Amino acid sequence: MSKLSLDQISVQLESENSRDRLLALAYLREVSAEDAVPLIKKVLDDEMLQVRSMAVFALGVKQTNECFPILVKLLENDPDYGIRADAAGALGYLRDQRAFEPLSRAFYEDTQWLVRFSAAVSLGNLGDIRAQELLLQALDSEETVVKQAAIAALGEIKAIDAVDDILRFADSEDWLIRQRLAQALGNLDTEKSKSALKFLAKDEHPQVREAALFSLQSLEQETEKLV
Repeated sequence: MSKLSLDQISVQLESENSRDRLLALAYLREVSAEDAVPLIKKVLDDEMLQVRSMAVFALGVKQTNECFPILVKLLENDPDYGIRADAAGALGYLRDQRAFEPLSRAFYEDTQWLVRFSAAVSLGNLGDIRAQELLLQALDSEETVVKQAAIAALGEIKAIDAVDDILRFADSEDWLIRQRLAQALGNLDTEKSKSALKFLAKDEHPQVREAALFSLQSLEQETEKLV
């Protein structure tokens, strides 16, 4: 991809051709956050959903002080649930602890499972233990992907007290849930975690076995550091 000047990118973002606008956003990968964000803002209300989605994602990657309030506003007010989900995901990329409250509200109040899923994932990215209660409730979601996100996030926030709650998924029929469990247990150093990982290391699915063995190795390495 040949480099374009900021002026050229700005002009391309105003093209009537949506492909040109998408390409212009792609060019911003090589541009500093300070220069990129004003250009990203030009297409946040684009008529094409794919352009808007890519712009919202870009705000999570090209981080300036402007990004957080813009993403919160989108999460709370945008009529398109896909954009709200994108905003929730982008807030996770920012890793700004102020996002805990808006992400929690989105999980509890948004009626779309995709937004709730993105909120749960991003709460895990924040690594804030305050999310534990919310994520425990998410374990009972009717949507399998939300359960998967909650299990993974409980591991990321290092919710040691939640080990018993997630171990009930060790014999889940969904191998992706078992894989997320194996990954999460690698962040939760307890004897129960290690015992469950040894069980999952014999799972019928190769990716579950791989995740369990990797987590066991990680826990062993952490133990060695303490010796």
